[in-house]
Amino acid sequence: MGKRKQIKDGDVDMGGTDPKVEGDESSDEDIDMVNVDFEWFDPQEIDFHGLKHLLRQLFDIDAQDFDLSALADLILAQPLLGSTVKVDGKESDPYAFLTVLNLQEHSDKPAIKELTTYLKRKASSNASLASLATLLSQTPVPPIGLILTERLINMPPEVIPPMYTMLREEIAWAIEEKEPYSFTHYLIVSKTYEEVESKLDMEDARPQKKKKKAAGEKGERFFFHPEDEVLERNALCSGSYDYSHKNDEGHSDSKRAFQELGIRTGGSLILIEAGKLENAVKDITEYLKPAM
Repeated sequence: MGKRKQIKDGDVDMGGTDPKVEGDESSDEDIDMVNVDFEWFDPQEIDFHGLKHLLRQLFDIDAQDFDLSALADLILAQPLLGSTVKVDGKESDPYAFLTVLNLQEHSDKPAIKELTTYLKRKASSNASLASLATLLSQTPVPPIGLILTERLINMPPEVIPPMYTMLREEIAWAIEEKEPYSFTHYLIVSKTYEEVESKLDMEDARPQKKKKKAAGEKGERFFFHPEDEVLERNALCSGSYDYSHKNDEGHSDSKRAFQELGIRTGGSLILIEAGKLENAVKDITEYLKPAM
């Protein structure tokens, strides 16, 4: 399938240092700026392994509990719904994707059954997700649109608003064609993290080390995806959950994002009423608008 979704003026600033001014002896840094042409595509068969990789990243340590191949096949079975982002043409691997799956329409498929059971169990573990747990406990499950989206860690968040905008348009077109994409709610699966004391620092008894929070104490929650903060403001309910599987000791140090602290990842669920998605997408677009 050919390219359908290239965004005009798609150069996105990947960040970096300011160019060195000629003759400015106070700066000895080289220019560190990259302009990348991003292209938006429909999901296609060539994306199978790339989608599996991004799904594995999205579900983190619990990805082992799901049939990621079957989930990727479901995404590819609706090629006119959802988007991938690439930089080297349609034959290259996706750097990001966003799509929606109908939990009610696919409720008889084993991959969706196990995922719905998992999401219901996690929603039941957090009182702030009680509304979601109630919805997922209904028989049949309501027509909830499960939004799955992930991107490589260094992708600029500015690629996300166009993906949500296109998804809304594609859902409207699908409904006009009498396809099963009329949802009551949208459920976004994501992930968050909290800072934790480094195991390496715990072994270092130097007195100048600052005292950190006690082991097991919950810290501040941070978003991997900055748009999640906006989505939560538009949500019926939202909250985090712990993964079923535990990482080995010291894993937080392998994900050490700050000078003194490691990080512990966790799942995140955001439930939005269907009528609120349009406003949420507008808020995301405004929130992630590139600085002039």
